[in-house]
Amino acid sequence: MTTQDLSSEIGSALPYLRRYARALTGDQTSGDRYAAATLEAVLADRNMVIEASSPKVGLFKVFHGIWVTTGAPVTTESDGPRAAAQKHLARLTTNSREALLLHTIEEFSLSAVAEIMQIGGDEAEILVETARREMADGLSGRVLIIEDEAIIAMDLESIVADLGHRVTGVARTRDGAVALGAQDTPDLILADIQLADNSSGVDAVNDLLADLGERPVIFITAFPERLLTGDKPEPAFLISKPYSEEQVRSAISQAMFFSSTETLKA
Repeated sequence: MTTQDLSSEIGSALPYLRRYARALTGDQTSGDRYAAATLEAVLADRNMVIEASSPKVGLFKVFHGIWVTTGAPVTTESDGPRAAAQKHLARLTTNSREALLLHTIEEFSLSAVAEIMQIGGDEAEILVETARREMADGLSGRVLIIEDEAIIAMDLESIVADLGHRVTGVARTRDGAVALGAQDTPDLILADIQLADNSSGVDAVNDLLADLGERPVIFITAFPERLLTGDKPEPAFLISKPYSEEQVRSAISQAMFFSSTETLKA
């Protein structure tokens, strides 16, 4: 692989590394620091990426080496949502959340997860299943769905209900979302970006957070790269369309458990 090809591969993978880092830390600034440290390590020794099964796997593998070395910190706050998240995370089996995110949200195969985390394939599978179980236990809440396509909205309702959560309503427009949020306060917002009347799901979410206060948000979009630019605050949880049921289930469990309040500003 030429230097130019390698740079292109890394450039394509970087937005998703940043997404992963942000979901792990619950904070865009912290996540970006880890991504920057990863790039610095790759620039110092690109063989760490070249020798991997793919440049993307290599990039995530370098990240994980740094993440583990620094103790996988999430927050140093003594109170607030991130401090509560830290207490929750302390109860999880070591490395299980990382394995779940890599396999479901970032869509790495179990063999790739094992390579990234430098563990055996069987261990990677066990960690993913353990994370699913631990994060689902005892978690239930109210979920507002903002989605203008009826079939997708019904699918999301089914997934949310199967996880034991209650759907407070389904909104097709920005104004509809704000109205539903005022009627029944959600614990989690699941939002599409482009809505029925050409209004913005991003604007709808920001209106809701301004009225209701901070709470976890999951965005769904067919063009995630447009939101993962690094030019502005970005969502902690972002699912690409077409999505899989497993991605949605994982993101909801992660968001409910971690209670990340990072969202996107238009």
